[in-house]
Amino acid sequence: MLVPSIYFRMPMKTGFLLAVAFLALGCAGAGHAQGFKFSQEDNSGKAKEEARQQAIAERLSTPCRDQLKDKKIMLIIGEQQSGGGIQANQDNYGPHFQVINQRLRALGLKTYTPEEIKKQIAQAEIDAYFKGNPDAALSASRRLGASFVLRGLITAQASVNPVIRVNEVTVNMGFSLADSSGSIIADAGAQGGVFSGSDVRSAAARLINERADEVVSKLYSDYCNNAQISEPKAGRSDANRKK
Repeated sequence: MLVPSIYFRMPMKTGFLLAVAFLALGCAGAGHAQGFKFSQEDNSGKAKEEARQQAIAERLSTPCRDQLKDKKIMLIIGEQQSGGGIQANQDNYGPHFQVINQRLRALGLKTYTPEEIKKQIAQAEIDAYFKGNPDAALSASRRLGASFVLRGLITAQASVNPVIRVNEVTVNMGFSLADSSGSIIADAGAQGGVFSGSDVRSAAARLINERADEVVSKLYSDYCNNAQISEPKAGRSDANRKK
């Protein structure tokens, strides 16, 4: 900072005190400007979060018929592999399953545990469903007695950050809810989570934990608005019980 020449015509002590005063005013002005900037940023972030929470609350307040809440939903999760195939061994996705399942149950919807699904549904049928075979899903849901199938699919794309030169993984996780005929009635997703490293499943778990409320509220609202009530036809296990 330049000190005006008038200070050199003053007594040294007086000039020094004035210089200190000007410096203090300059720092205060800069601090005030920075504080104003940060305050604007804080207010903007707060407004966005308040809007997000309001949207979630509005979706969760969607009226849902008791008949729909009594219907069973089967949740299965798969992961798109780099070669194009899908890994759908349900034992690999416990954390992803639980964060969605627990929220659905807290809303009064009925879902199956992983153990119940594994006991009734063959892995081959789950694999076939993720490969686009709707009959596999229909057969599996009928055997389990489920009216709806909720499919979660993890996709990831690896890249190198051009600025800091580290490996990054962009992870997306999409969910689609279909009825027993295969018609999609609800969908939601958590997109664009960027993480370092190559552990896609852990990254997807972190992403879905961060966005679970948004995902579940969207699925719940669509489900309550769009789902039609129909009874699943009895599968082999149901028929055996009736004999």
